[in-house]
Amino acid sequence: MTAAETFGRTIQLFLVDGTPNGLRKATIHGWTGLIFVATTSTFGALTSRRELDRTGIYLLAGPDPEKEGGTRVYIGSANSVQERIKQSAVQRDFWEIAIAVTTSDDDLSKGHVEYLEARLIELATQAQRVALDNGNNPASQRRRLPEADQANMEQFLANLKIMLPVIGLDLLKPQPRAASLVSTPVEQRTSGEVKFEMRHKTGVQATAVEEDGEFIVLEGSQALINTGHVQQSYGRLKKSLVDQGILVPSAPNMLVFAKPHAFNSPSAAAAVVLDRNSNGRIEWKVQGSRQSYHEWQQARIAVDGVSA
Repeated sequence: MTAAETFGRTIQLFLVDGTPNGLRKATIHGWTGLIFVATTSTFGALTSRRELDRTGIYLLAGPDPEKEGGTRVYIGSANSVQERIKQSAVQRDFWEIAIAVTTSDDDLSKGHVEYLEARLIELATQAQRVALDNGNNPASQRRRLPEADQANMEQFLANLKIMLPVIGLDLLKPQPRAASLVSTPVEQRTSGEVKFEMRHKTGVQATAVEEDGEFIVLEGSQALINTGHVQQSYGRLKKSLVDQGILVPSAPNMLVFAKPHAFNSPSAAAAVVLDRNSNGRIEWKVQGSRQSYHEWQQARIAVDGVSA
């Protein structure tokens, strides 16, 4: 998002049946887009909505059966979302969340939704945050749209980029620079970021940066194994990193990060590095100092409060 686009938005979230786990309807004030979110138990309520008998797009999301801790998503478009989403749901058993997107004024054409479908698949493929269940990439088959229509659909897509994370599906967010630009030297791709380190008494050493809410452990960092902490909550995540080749053997009872990896919190990163449940806010220190992540964060909050 550019500096010109960083302004507040009013998001309207309606609980259709009045319960937090029921069917939800969401939109942005002043936008004609309508987003409905359902679970497997509220799917019937979703498909009974009259608004879904319109041209639109839809997504089915759930745990990836082929990757521990991963997410699998199917993206589709249809002249009648109501009918097509039911067909797609029957054909797939991984999904737990169904998202349908139409408009309040029914002004999307077949060409519009095919364009949106292709762009969503393209962006999700680039972001690499989910596994796509789509058998083919329709980018090359995307219907050509007049220039004005393309601009309108890109604006529609910009609103979807805001709404999807709000409703719990952050599949379009680009990977952090520190994790994605692996061909660029570490010092260049982490320039300007505060570096954190762990120098533990066990001998394990690790370095990380925080970028846009994600905690990235850099390549070359070490991680313990075989510590005997059988209750380690992040054991499955660690096994997944080993299976993906992100963590590789380097020494007895030690692994090394062959490539950087973005964690959702400092504690998740610390747990993988130390092979036990850990408070990453205490374990990680600002590089070259004894200031913990927690202390650094509190100092930053204080500075931001004064400047505000």
